[in-house]
Amino acid sequence: MRKIDTRTIPVNRAPERVGRTESWSVGPVAATPYAWPYDGRVDTRHLAVICIDWQVDFCGQGGYVDRMGYDIGLTRSGLPATAMLLEHARATGMTVIHTREGHAPDLGDLPANKRWRSAQIGAEIGSVGPRGRILVRGEPGWEIVPEVAPAPGEFVVDKPGKGAFYATNLDLLLRTNQITHLLLTGITTDVCVHTTMREANDRGYECLVLSDCTGATDPSNHDAALHMVTMQGGVFGAVAKAADVIAATSGGEQQ
Repeated sequence: MRKIDTRTIPVNRAPERVGRTESWSVGPVAATPYAWPYDGRVDTRHLAVICIDWQVDFCGQGGYVDRMGYDIGLTRSGLPATAMLLEHARATGMTVIHTREGHAPDLGDLPANKRWRSAQIGAEIGSVGPRGRILVRGEPGWEIVPEVAPAPGEFVVDKPGKGAFYATNLDLLLRTNQITHLLLTGITTDVCVHTTMREANDRGYECLVLSDCTGATDPSNHDAALHMVTMQGGVFGAVAKAADVIAATSGGEQQ
């Protein structure tokens, strides 16, 4: 059995901050359907970027999504804007948290219906593919792609399901580090990103999903998922682009 390397997953301290964090803040962001955040501005020390499942299995050649026959160009489309946002986040003191979906090597945490469904579409979870065993922790396909790889001191949360709060310590990490507001990036918009946003909203976090930092296997699903967020005055939060967040950041060297 392959030993999983957990050296890049700090769980007992806050991420290292880069830049002058004392005076940076974000808001109001030009977002839809309301100027984000609802409370006007947020200190970057209380703001986290959640990078959801930017893994080879979801946006790399030979990975899970590629094996299912979908266009990985669509799931990779949000990488450039996410890389730009991460550079900005790290320079202004935001917390950065990465998630990886995957299952234990013995597949003991893989629900039978999830395994069955993946087998029907030709990419059974746990089977061997070009990037190792599909969606299994420790395999090459489970790793985060280099364009948005975690920097030293950033949290990595491993999850067995679609939502990043289910069966993980994400809520504890956020509350321990006094995070109240979230910027969501990742794949796919309509599945793991949307599920995580809904979970976060129910827990009281103020959420902003970034349309150019996300992607789906079907463009219409991507658009529909973003549209759902805007209903009822922003039922799950709001929608903007990475450049809108950067434009709404002030403080630090700008003072």
